[in-house]
Amino acid sequence: RQTKIMNEGWASYWHSTIMTQKAAQASEIIDFADHHSATMGMRPGVINPYKLGLELYRDIEYRWDRGQHGLEWSQCDDVHQRESWDTKARGEGRKKLFEVRRVYNDLTFIDEFLTYDFCRDHKLFSFGFNPESGNYEIESRQFAEVKQRLLFNLTNMGRPLIYVVDGNYKNRGELFLEHRFGGVELQANYAEDTLEALYKLWRRP
Repeated sequence: RQTKIMNEGWASYWHSTIMTQKAAQASEIIDFADHHSATMGMRPGVINPYKLGLELYRDIEYRWDRGQHGLEWSQCDDVHQRESWDTKARGEGRKKLFEVRRVYNDLTFIDEFLTYDFCRDHKLFSFGFNPESGNYEIESRQFAEVKQRLLFNLTNMGRPLIYVVDGNYKNRGELFLEHRFGGVELQANYAEDTLEALYKLWRRP
C-alpha cells in the first residue's frame, strides 16, 4: 500500500509502451486507446493512481533524457532557456525510472518528483468542503498547498492517526482515544461508525 501510485503507474507505463511500440497492430490502436483512456480517467474527489503514477514516470523520463535536473537546472530562472534545455542525454530517463522504482515509495516519489512545472502543466488543484454552499470547491491552485495536501493524504495511507491514551481512564475501564491532528479533519460519519464498532468490542464508554 505504500507504493500504490508507483505500482499502478509502472503497470500503465509499460502497458502503453509495449502496446504502442511493440505489440498492437495499427488496426488495434483505437481499441487500445479506448480501454486505456477509461483506465486513465479522473473522477471528482478521487486521485487516480494509474494516471498520476504514469504521468510522473513519463515526466521523469522526459526530464532526465534532456538533463532537466540537478543544481544547474534548478538554479536557471530564464524561462526561454528552460523551455529549450536539452543536453541530449537520451537513455538516462529510462535508467532513472528503474532507480526510482527500486528505492522510492509513494510519499518520497511525490515529494521528490511532483514539481511546480508538473503541477502547472497538469492543472492540479486542492479542494475542500464549503459548509456555506454545501459543496466541494477548489481551495487552492498554489503549488505548495496542492503538494502538501497530496502528501497529507498519502501519510499513513490517508488514514487518521488515532492513539489509545488510556485503556482504564479514571480507573473506570473506559477507553480514552486521541486524534493526532495533522492538518486534515476527521470525517464525522467515519468517526461515528468507528466509535460504534469500538464500543461493541470494548463494551464500556
